[in-house]
Amino acid sequence: MPPFNLTSLTPATFILGGIPGMEKSHIWISIPFCSMYLVALLGNGVVLFVIRTERSLHQPMYLFLSMLAIADLMLSTTTVPKMLALFWFSAGEISFGACLTQMFFLHFSFSAESVILLAMAFDRFVAICYPLRYTAVLTQSAVVKTGLVALVRSFCIIFPCIFLLKRLPFCGHNVIPHTYCEHMGVARLACADISINIFYGLAVPFAAIVVDFVLIVVSYVLILLALFRLPFRTARHKAFNTCGSHVCVILFFYIPAFFTVLTHRFGQEIPHHVHILLANLYVLIPPLLNPVVYGVRTKQIRKKVVKVFIYLQRHLLQE
Repeated sequence: MPPFNLTSLTPATFILGGIPGMEKSHIWISIPFCSMYLVALLGNGVVLFVIRTERSLHQPMYLFLSMLAIADLMLSTTTVPKMLALFWFSAGEISFGACLTQMFFLHFSFSAESVILLAMAFDRFVAICYPLRYTAVLTQSAVVKTGLVALVRSFCIIFPCIFLLKRLPFCGHNVIPHTYCEHMGVARLACADISINIFYGLAVPFAAIVVDFVLIVVSYVLILLALFRLPFRTARHKAFNTCGSHVCVILFFYIPAFFTVLTHRFGQEIPHHVHILLANLYVLIPPLLNPVVYGVRTKQIRKKVVKVFIYLQRHLLQE
């Protein structure tokens, strides 16, 4: 008997099924999703433009914010265009290679964003608890190294998932009941034992994200203790206002992510279409709200954005 050829059991394409049970509503669902995506593109694009063009914003906090905007754009752009093509044109077919690529960049950008949020928490910790050492600790070199750590760690965590999926045989089941490819959604289509995928997909990336979150919480506990020791109410209020933006961004990022992961793993009683809707919001809400929060609550960015819009308005009126 000839040896079993696993490569022949790798499907040429997968079919994204969209939101199960809500196929007739795909067009209506696409309207808010498309609007949120466009606003996210505009908001993050404006943040990047403002930080790039305004020299006074070339500081660690704003450089981290520009990294966050890039991660947000990657997170949403990896998934939403294909999702909209599925909703509008029923274009659910995706090649095996494209599916793995989408999965990689989805999880990669999420992991990188978690590292960046941790770096931003550390930035606030040093600025409030050790203000005299801020410029010595958070140098330009330190910011660049932080960005490299975010890239390298995310790559090392997510890249093995590709090999864990490529080793699996698929026996004809190629319909993914989702709007995009993610690790466990693809693994569950395999006709083989996926216990390694389940362990790695839950334990390793989730543990890394939890460690980031715990370190962020520790940073903010120390920040709060330092704030309550400040003698002047105005200084305390200013510090609270600065940290408030970051806390909002952290909540927008981690709450949907943890809720999505935990319900996906353990919430068997929750309808499947609710899982998928939550997963879609998880790639849309942080990119949508992060630039809004920082644009509204950060004085320097707000002023520069107003200047840009006034300039554009005058330029258009002159024409």
